[in-house]
Amino acid sequence: IAVAFGALGAKVIINYAGNSQAAESTVSEITKKGGTATCVKFDVSDFALVQETVKALEKEHGGIDILVNNAGVSKDNLFVKFKEEEWDTTLDTNLKGAFNCSRAVAMGMMRKRAGKIINISSVVGLTGNAGQSAYAASKSGVIGLTKALALELASRNVQINAIAPGYFTTDMTGALNEEILKKIVEKIPSEKVGD
Repeated sequence: IAVAFGALGAKVIINYAGNSQAAESTVSEITKKGGTATCVKFDVSDFALVQETVKALEKEHGGIDILVNNAGVSKDNLFVKFKEEEWDTTLDTNLKGAFNCSRAVAMGMMRKRAGKIINISSVVGLTGNAGQSAYAASKSGVIGLTKALALELASRNVQINAIAPGYFTTDMTGALNEEILKKIVEKIPSEKVGD
């Protein structure tokens, strides 16, 4: 997503929580293709930090036109074995993070009467999945958040949309145990995850 926006001429700011190498690699890929990009590290689950960081970024770059809420984690476990901290980490990153970032950019977009917020949900938010109760709840919550924000901000020409992809090869899906992955693949018509 970041590379595509960079290729279209957007000034891309990439947020990362822990993997600076991946963020820098994406910045490099964008600049190699003639785009402009930078990266900044902050935890999307920290409301005050997000507000402060976004305010500084808006001042430095003259506002934010498009926000893509793509931060996501999955702590998978059977519900009866789920630890509270696993639940909290998943909801705090996936759902609260989308709230925090959207809240940080919404006023600026409303004042300009222009903006787009794109929330990355998941097919699991629509279907559920055994062993992923927190992830499913968080991604379903992202869909609900998207629908409510779309209704609230449409009159100010701010569009909110969600994308709910199926299973793709990522660091997160790569961490799924083989039994869970096998059950997932059985439900996919092509019997394989996306690339």
